[in-house]
Amino acid sequence: MPTTSDLNNASSRISTDPVYDAIVVGSGISGGYAAKELCEQGLSTLMIERGREVKHREDYTTEGKVPWEFPHRGRVDRETQEAQHVQSKVYAYSDATKHFFINDKENPYGTAEGTRFDWFRGDQLGGKSLLWHRQSYRMSDLDFKANAKDGHGADWPIRYDDIAPWYSEVEKFVGISGSYENIPHLPDSVFLPPFEMNAVEKHLQGRFAELYPDRPMVVARAAHLTEPQEHHKKLGRYKCQARDECQKGCSFGAYFSTQSATLPAAQATGNLTVRTDAVVQEVLFDKDKGRATGVKIFDRVTGETKVYRANMIFLCASTLATTQIMLNSKSDAFPNGIANSSGVLGHYLMDHVQNCSAHGYIDGFDDEYYIGRRPTTTFIPRFRNVDKQDQPYLRGFSYMAFAYRENYANVQNTVDGVGKDLKASLRQPSRWKMSLYGMGEMLPRFDNKVTLHPTRTDRYGLPELVIDCSFGDNDKQMMKDIASTGETMLKSAGCYDVEGIVGDSPPGTAIHEVGTARMGTDPKSSILNANHQAHDVPNLFVTDGASWASCGWVNPSLTFMAMTARAANFAAKRYRKQGYI
Repeated sequence: MPTTSDLNNASSRISTDPVYDAIVVGSGISGGYAAKELCEQGLSTLMIERGREVKHREDYTTEGKVPWEFPHRGRVDRETQEAQHVQSKVYAYSDATKHFFINDKENPYGTAEGTRFDWFRGDQLGGKSLLWHRQSYRMSDLDFKANAKDGHGADWPIRYDDIAPWYSEVEKFVGISGSYENIPHLPDSVFLPPFEMNAVEKHLQGRFAELYPDRPMVVARAAHLTEPQEHHKKLGRYKCQARDECQKGCSFGAYFSTQSATLPAAQATGNLTVRTDAVVQEVLFDKDKGRATGVKIFDRVTGETKVYRANMIFLCASTLATTQIMLNSKSDAFPNGIANSSGVLGHYLMDHVQNCSAHGYIDGFDDEYYIGRRPTTTFIPRFRNVDKQDQPYLRGFSYMAFAYRENYANVQNTVDGVGKDLKASLRQPSRWKMSLYGMGEMLPRFDNKVTLHPTRTDRYGLPELVIDCSFGDNDKQMMKDIASTGETMLKSAGCYDVEGIVGDSPPGTAIHEVGTARMGTDPKSSILNANHQAHDVPNLFVTDGASWASCGWVNPSLTFMAMTARAANFAAKRYRKQGYI
C-alpha cells in the first residue's frame, strides 16, 4: 500500500495535466456548490471524487421499483448487512438504496474505548447529496452569537448579515419549498410554495397555537421543487411528484442534488474537469511559498498514486473525511497536519442530539387520509432559551412533527387474529398517530475529537480515523427535556397512549457532524478565518461542516451551501484581481 510522502518523493508522479486554478475535493452538497461558483467565476476547476461516477437518471437503477420487485421486498440479505453494519442503521438504507452507501468492512474506522460513533458515508459522485433528507433552514444570530454568549466554543467570525445574501442566492438556485412565518430566530428563505399539512396536523397545529403560542407548528422547509422556475427547467429539473423515494435517485431532478443542479451548472461553463475514483491522501505544501500546491491521490482503479496541481484548494470532502486528509498532510512546516499551528485540528467534533422523541394516538378523523407521499414533515422551531436562559441546560432544540395512519407494516405484530377477519381488518387504515422527533444542539467540547491511528492504514494508504466523541451532561439534560416536553404537548393536545422516548443512538446518528477545523478570529485557537481560509495556508479553503464553530439547532446543509458559495466567490474574485491567493 502507498504511504504518505513529501513533495519531493511525489514529484516523479506529478500529473502532466495543466495547473488548475482550483481543485475541489469532494462532490457532495459543499463540493458541488464550490465547483459551480468557481466555474461560473471563470476559474478552471478540477473536482476530485473518491467514489465511482453516478450519472443523473442513467444510474438510478432502482428508481420506480416497488417492494415486490426486490428479492426480499426492500430488506437486505445477511451478508450485505454485515458488510454495511453501520450504514444499514440509517433511515434511508434499504435494498433499493444500499448501492449509494459504502461497504463498512472495506472502509474501517476506529472509536475510542467506551465510545461509539456511527459514521454514514456515500462515496460516489454526488456524495450524500443523493441521500440527504433535504431539510433546509437558515441559521440566525441566535446560533452565530451562541458561543460568545455562553462561553462554550470559539466565537464565530461571521454573523447572520454576512451570510444572509448568500442564503438568498443559494435558495433561488436550489429551490426551497416553505412558508413565510416571520420567526426571528428562524429567518424566512426565498420560498417556493409549501407542501400541505394533513387534517390531523392542521388540527394539532391549532391546538398547539392555543396551548403554546411560542411553539408554532409550520410546514417543514425542504429542497423540493413544488413550482419549478425557469432556471430550474433549463437544468432539466421538474416538479416534485410526491413519491418520497428520493434516496433511490430522482430523474425529475425535483429534489436538489449535485447531479440535478450544481454539476450541470458547472459543466455548462466549460471550466470543469471531474475526476472520480481518486482518493485524496494529502494536500501538498510548499514551505518556501507558504502555499498549498496540489493534492496527491490514490487511483482506486489502477492502484497508482498521482499528483494534481492547482493555485487554490477547496476541501469539501465532508467533515470527517476533510479532517482525515488535513491530519495526514504532514510536512516539516506542519508535523501535526496542514494549517494546524493552533493544535485544534480534529477537536470540537459535534453532531446534533437526535435520539429522543414522543408519540401518541388521536381519535377521530376516521374518514380522513392524504394524497401522495409528501417528502417532508411539519416543524416546530426552537422555543427553549431563545429570548432568555429559561432551562438548566444551554442552547435548544426543534421538533420534526408528522401525523400518519398506521398500516400493515406498523400493526403486523400487534393486532390479534388470523385468517380472513384479520385480512379484512388490515384493508382499512389503522389509527392516526402523531410523532415528534427532537433535534438539539450539541455543545462544542475540546475532548470530542478525531485522530489518526498510529499504525493502521486503509487500502488507499490513509491512516484510519479514530473517533472519540460522546454526549456531555448538557446534551443529556436536553434529551430528557425533548422527550418529556413532547409527551406533555401531545397529551395536552388530546392524544392518548403517549410515550416519550430517550434512545441510545450515539453521536453520528443525525448525520450532521460538524467541527474539527473550526473558523475563528484567533489563529491560536482556530484553523480558518471568516472567509473559510486557513490562517496558516491562505490558498487552502475548508467550506464543509469541518469549518463550523458550533452546530446550531437547525439542519446544516443549506448553510453548507451558502457558506461555500460565499467563500468561493471571495476566493475567485481575489484570485482574478491579483493572480494568486
